[in-house]
Amino acid sequence: MNQTNEQLQHLRHTLAHLMASAVLELYPNTKTTIGPAIDTGFYYDFEFKTPITDKDLKDIEKKMRKLLPSWKEMSGKEVSADEARTAFKDNQYKLELIEEILGKNEKITLYTAGKFTDLCRGGHNENPAKDIPSDCFKLSRIAGAYWKGNEKNTQLTRIYGLAFATKTDLDAYETMMKEAEKRDHRKIGKEMDLFDFDDDVGQGLPLLLPNGTTILEELEKLAKETEFLAGYVRVKTPHIAKESMYLRSGHLPYYAESMFPPMEYDGGKYYLKPMNCPHHHKIFGSRPRSYRELPLRLAEYGTCYRHEKSGELFGLMRARSLNMNDAHIYCTEEQFGDEFRAVNDMYLQYFKIFGIDKYVMRFSTHDPKRFGEKFVNEPELWKKTEDMVRKVLIDSKIPFIEVPNEAAFYGPKIDVQVWSAIGREFTLATNQVDFSVPKKFDLVYTDKDGTQKTPLCIHRAPLGTHERFIGFLIEHYGGNFPLWLAPSQVAVIPVGEAHFAEAQKVHNLLHASMIRSEIDLSNNGFGKKIRNAKNARTPYTIIIGDKDMEAKKVTLESRDLASQTGKGQIGQLEASEVLKKLVEEIAKRL
Repeated sequence: MNQTNEQLQHLRHTLAHLMASAVLELYPNTKTTIGPAIDTGFYYDFEFKTPITDKDLKDIEKKMRKLLPSWKEMSGKEVSADEARTAFKDNQYKLELIEEILGKNEKITLYTAGKFTDLCRGGHNENPAKDIPSDCFKLSRIAGAYWKGNEKNTQLTRIYGLAFATKTDLDAYETMMKEAEKRDHRKIGKEMDLFDFDDDVGQGLPLLLPNGTTILEELEKLAKETEFLAGYVRVKTPHIAKESMYLRSGHLPYYAESMFPPMEYDGGKYYLKPMNCPHHHKIFGSRPRSYRELPLRLAEYGTCYRHEKSGELFGLMRARSLNMNDAHIYCTEEQFGDEFRAVNDMYLQYFKIFGIDKYVMRFSTHDPKRFGEKFVNEPELWKKTEDMVRKVLIDSKIPFIEVPNEAAFYGPKIDVQVWSAIGREFTLATNQVDFSVPKKFDLVYTDKDGTQKTPLCIHRAPLGTHERFIGFLIEHYGGNFPLWLAPSQVAVIPVGEAHFAEAQKVHNLLHASMIRSEIDLSNNGFGKKIRNAKNARTPYTIIIGDKDMEAKKVTLESRDLASQTGKGQIGQLEASEVLKKLVEEIAKRL
């Protein structure tokens, strides 16, 4: 069955209703709240009188399949506020939603299938019994969820379900998720000693251990080289700033919930910086600028802090302390197209290095109904800059989808969606246009005709935050990092004590060439040493035994060759040959 994305969302939304109906049949005293479709299925939040567990999901799923044949019609009707209040008189959650709908001057609609009626805007299958295969869905897990995502509100029980157009698609997704579970960055991160979290440090504040820091620094090195060649200059800014700067930038009015509470100091308030852009605006404005200096590309690895909710924290993927691969490009309107295109080209260059074959640019635009609330009230500039971004994407023939109502408050943006080696989707990076904030900071340059003009600003972070990108790479590679990125690049293993001295010489030779070599001089048996190197996912192993000593060579084995052929041995080589091979491979970032 081929379905459009809209049809699939209707199927998933209908199944959320079906699940709520099944829950009420099994647990009549339960209160329903909301149940939307999501990217992989659906969920519904409930207030249960008696807690349920994952073991109860089978019964709910069974009831859903029993009810489905009787759902021959999903009908909707518009009702008055009083009718809606009467229908949900015993459910305070629905009553609250009804008042919100009225506050927005929207119509109130109820949808009914079988014996179940729910407050809903619509978007369903008209004949669920006919349109929904009984084997295309599965309830997956239970989680806690606060009403409206507010920790001060009642904690509800959220039931998640998977749903796809066919059982084949459902099975393929479950297979991918099983592989993803094996590659979970938290699991591999612990195995490879990459990062840690500690209660005394605080939730969401990762400690990058030496192995994890090595990966971060290699990513920084790559980005700094790439940016240097692209004409960026580097800056460094403080971790905190006064309240007045964030009021001026607009971040406090629009972004306050994502910022840590202020610190009272020296008669004023200071905030941990949630982003680098206001600081960079101050650097641009630190002296008079000429058109001859544009485009000016300011880059920084600034540590930023986001007050993510506790329930949304997820290892390195969602943390509160972030090393941002950040830069801001100040340019003229005429330069904008080339600069925006160059940022997108930089993304493509990185994708090639990391073996990312599937990607799409998510072009987020504004909603004119939300001027002043979510977006700055500059209708003409919104249209103009969105047209400019759209033209660059079309001219560059880069795959993109357009999504309304998701732009940054100061301008349209691109979110880069990528798929890992196992097909898992991630939001990796961003490329944003800012036509608003430079004016707030009185940023100007002197143009050719002597007039003062405000530059456009492009916010870009091709590698996103390094924490999130490392989490992505752990899962993308399954911990088997390429040689240039691997925390330990080579394991030097002497077969016995008689080979220790020669192994130390080889280790020293590699180390002197800045190759991350580990030598195993332990009393472990040879077999265990090999297993340890394999478990550490080390790309290359150098073995030194009697035959190697006699030949004045070493035996080189490759992790990747072993995974491809079952045999990893490259053969006997002189130590200098091995060194040359490794140096070349690292330099090319293969």
